[in-house]
Amino acid sequence: MTVIAADTLINGALAATEAGVVPATIRKWVQLGHLVPAGRRGRALLYRLEDVFAAERATRRRPAADPAT
Repeated sequence: MTVIAADTLINGALAATEAGVVPATIRKWVQLGHLVPAGRRGRALLYRLEDVFAAERATRRRPAADPAT
């Protein structure tokens, strides 16, 4: 397992792997404003790992309310 510092910039594919989603989800989070790229390397967008995890938490589905209560 590779350890990545929180302030390290990572590309979309690695961000998706770390968050447990597909790269299209990272692009969708950017499109919806849940995730903001922190930089660029050529044409590739780069992200802070802590921002990726924050976006993952913000978009995580919440359990439906129990109708019995």
